[in-house]
Amino acid sequence: MVAGCAAPRGFAASDDAAIRAVLEAQVAAWNRGDLEAFMAGYVRGPDLVFTSGGGIRRGWDETLEKYQARYGTAPETMGKLGFEVLGVQPVGADGAVVLGRWRLDDTPQAGGGVFSVVLERLPEGWRVVHDHTSSDARSDPPAE
Repeated sequence: MVAGCAAPRGFAASDDAAIRAVLEAQVAAWNRGDLEAFMAGYVRGPDLVFTSGGGIRRGWDETLEKYQARYGTAPETMGKLGFEVLGVQPVGADGAVVLGRWRLDDTPQAGGGVFSVVLERLPEGWRVVHDHTSSDARSDPPAE
């Protein structure tokens, strides 16, 4: 190693914990009806990509607007959110992919499914830069 050069940073257990803390903070914010705090887990700007239901959204502002339109901005319309993190996979020292399941209850939009989010280490901390969320297939009763 050259004198004065720092050793390359690696992905550490503390990074895994910090990423999980971002997701836990999002759940807590959602469940108290604080959509702005929920959105703090995402990169704020045009680089955010969110895919769901066959659609692609780009940017923090568009994502916030879609959440507001679908779920409102109050605990009684947003329901209760839960995440189950199934794994955190490092992608180099400054990136990670999280695979998990989500569940939303106590709202007309109740349901569940899977998600994969890509987080990047930024100066402000770990932030989601790409979110792909899908819903479980609905099992409607057979038609008579």
